Amino acid sequence: MSKQKIFLAAIFFFGSALTSFSQAVKYSNEFLSIGVSARAQGLGGSVVAQVNDVTAGYWNPAGLVLKQGDLQIGLQHAELFAGILKYDYGAICAPIDATRAVGLSIIRLAVDDIPDTTELLDADGNVDYNRIKSFSSADYGFIFTYSKKTKKEGLRYGAYAKVIHRKAGEFASAWGFGLDAGIQYQKNKWTFGVMGRDITSTFNAWKFNTDKLATVFAQTGNEIPQNGVEVTLPKLIPGAAYSFKLGKKFNLITELDADLTFDGKRNVLIKSNAVSVDPHFGFELGFDNLLYLRGGIKNIQKVENIDASVSTIAQPSLGLGLRIKNISLDYAVSNIGQQGDIPYSHIFSLQFNIIKQKKKVADVK
Repeated sequence: MSKQKIFLAAIFFFGSALTSFSQAVKYSNEFLSIGVSARAQGLGGSVVAQVNDVTAGYWNPAGLVLKQGDLQIGLQHAELFAGILKYDYGAICAPIDATRAVGLSIIRLAVDDIPDTTELLDADGNVDYNRIKSFSSADYGFIFTYSKKTKKEGLRYGAYAKVIHRKAGEFASAWGFGLDAGIQYQKNKWTFGVMGRDITSTFNAWKFNTDKLATVFAQTGNEIPQNGVEVTLPKLIPGAAYSFKLGKKFNLITELDADLTFDGKRNVLIKSNAVSVDPHFGFELGFDNLLYLRGGIKNIQKVENIDASVSTIAQPSLGLGLRIKNISLDYAVSNIGQQGDIPYSHIFSLQFNIIKQKKKVADVK
């Protein structure tokens, strides 16, 4: 089959899929919108243009090829609701050659040890607490990234395929697949980036264990869910970053990004039925490539007060970073739940650059 036929077949497939599932869920797979790494969280998620390490495997795959070392590893842990909700991330990347790199990222958002009381009553209708079990409600994202520099100086691109697995104990599970892609272009002190999330739309196929749910749902008057497909529509994130040199020791990077969604009106700064725009801004002040102070602002919204007046609110974030040789330790305090009434979370992340030792070649006389 020719490349043209493959391309047309792909267009037909995705076009047909979008037509068939036009009732897309607006907030599907939101766990993949939280963001990874304490550095990025401290910057309010404004890193699409400047990201240049292992976390580019999530934020913008174009920047992955700029990572340092022969192997780079990133880890993160955060908790929400007094530790009830756990958010973990791990990633690894390596070069193929001087112009290409690949990476793997894994994300998990979960509530563990949830009591399962569906079998609380025994055959005689008596309460038996020994019959209580526990289960986890967890979302997993597996991201496979490819990044490449082009022949044009400063221009690079990348893409990743993501496999999604969502599971609620024995009650329900889903598998999904999607594609994301991004580009970056650097010119002097400016860096521009564009990230396209779910560019083909991401499809989750849900399967419910009706045998497990039927009796309890009937007793409680709930409707038994049906197997089906959940669709995540595309999102576009452009960004621009500028780097300042402040004396011999200090460096300042600022970046402005905007999330463009096309799934109807959202409560963001600029909104319409066709497109909604959610801008966010971040800065990083670095000292001697050792210490970093970060800040950001995101999730700008208009909310109605009790007296019917309207106020504009925003969510700030702060972060600190320490880099010692090939190890980076980052901390941020940010609202990863992205809601005004949710407490802020403490986020920690580590990054390791592994550089292979070069073998010494003995002199031949």
